[in-house]
Amino acid sequence: MDPNAGGKVQALVAGRVEPGPRGLPEPGQTVRKGEVLAYVVASAAPVERSNQAAQLAELRAAKALADRRVARLRELADTVPRKDIEAAESEAASLQQRASAIGAGLSHRDALVAPVSGVIASASVVAGQVVDARELLFEVIDPTRLRVEALAFDTAIGADIADAAIAVGDARVPLAFVGAARSLREQALPLQFRAEGAALARLAVGQSVQVFVRSKQTVAGIAVPSAALMRNPANQTIVWVKIEAERFVPRTVTTVPLDGVRVAVTSGLQAGDRVATQGATLINQLR
Repeated sequence: MDPNAGGKVQALVAGRVEPGPRGLPEPGQTVRKGEVLAYVVASAAPVERSNQAAQLAELRAAKALADRRVARLRELADTVPRKDIEAAESEAASLQQRASAIGAGLSHRDALVAPVSGVIASASVVAGQVVDARELLFEVIDPTRLRVEALAFDTAIGADIADAAIAVGDARVPLAFVGAARSLREQALPLQFRAEGAALARLAVGQSVQVFVRSKQTVAGIAVPSAALMRNPANQTIVWVKIEAERFVPRTVTTVPLDGVRVAVTSGLQAGDRVATQGATLINQLR
């Protein structure tokens, strides 16, 4: 998940979940930034709620007395100093605000809003469910912007990256190198890459992918599609080379990964060889 294009929605308070204006969101649903996904009605112990209700009743009674006092002072405005009337009005307003605050607390519900625009990656709540504070309820991502993490066992590779890519089906998605961590994880160095593109919608958060990194060093070879590589009975890597009409011969080759959908053949081929890149599996089945 790209931290700038995705986010998590957690409950700030413990309570009961209630649906938002469009109901509870489901995985794959499109949402907008700031949209209310659900509400959490804060829960409180019975003793605490009864204390708040009693305090609210006392404040309302005091507010009623303050209002009557203000009314009497206003009737005696010719004989009562103006400052006494203002003090009584200020006390009545203060009591009203305190009563409103406690009343709102008794019926408070926390609105859970989408932190970014995107789609719901995960949703783990149902209506009426009781959740704890800081519990993860929803994850929102932009499926066209993801963060890819790779583990490198060579700690020097971070300084030798020219570019990188991942293979999503038959599509090659380029990666932008963000940076390398400064602490090892399971004796490997985490590398962060940023990916953008419509093909990323076929991936899921947490899915394992293979990252192909091109170093700044060069290797002489012939680029061929990965689909052209086959195995012979001796478990050697081969490609089929067309030498004449309807006649193909196997060539044992050595390769190194190139960009996820292609490999570089470093030995076994010569310039001008015509390699079967489509239907190589069918040729490999013929004997």
